Amino acid sequence: MSLSWRAAITAFGFPAPGVYNLRVTSNRRAAVGAGFLLGFAALAASSAAASDAPAPPPIAAFDARVKEYLALRDKAAADLPKLSKESTPEEVVRHQQALAARIKTARQGARPGDLFNPDLQALVKRTVAEVLSGPDAKSVKASIMDENPGSPRLAVNERYPTSVPLTTMPPQILGTLPRLPKGLEYRFLGPHLILLDTDSDLVVDFTAGVIPP
Repeated sequence: MSLSWRAAITAFGFPAPGVYNLRVTSNRRAAVGAGFLLGFAALAASSAAASDAPAPPPIAAFDARVKEYLALRDKAAADLPKLSKESTPEEVVRHQQALAARIKTARQGARPGDLFNPDLQALVKRTVAEVLSGPDAKSVKASIMDENPGSPRLAVNERYPTSVPLTTMPPQILGTLPRLPKGLEYRFLGPHLILLDTDSDLVVDFTAGVIPP
């Protein structure tokens, strides 16, 4: 699917391509599906239990940086034409490209680690490693790496590669990561975890080597 249609579908309120698109082989489908159901149940239970707990310092600091980024993005989008349910795919793509250009200008000099600082990177790698050494490790890693293209060139503040599908994010992994507001998503690209702005299709930040070999 091209970038244009991915942008259009997301803007009309449907999940971004890849969220539910596992595209696993028939031999793996049942195992992955069962793992996902158990993962969703565990994620719901853990979220309810932790809802009142204070966030660890690395996550609290990350949340603050996310809010700063959202304020920058909102300012960049302030005087752009608003999209509606009647907007055409072409209008959606033009809006996305205009927003991306403004964000790139406002974030000149952005570097890896601006949002994923070293403390958060260490926390993410440790917790993901725990999931990938657990009982669902095989099916979780298979769902991540299915149609994962390897390691294309990554750069902060650049568009997500148009030829690369969006990988599945298993709930077992999402449950270990800080929650994100609407418009931001985690994705894996090769072994790297990226923070993707779905409104502009920009890579906001990434951390390398989250998935072990």
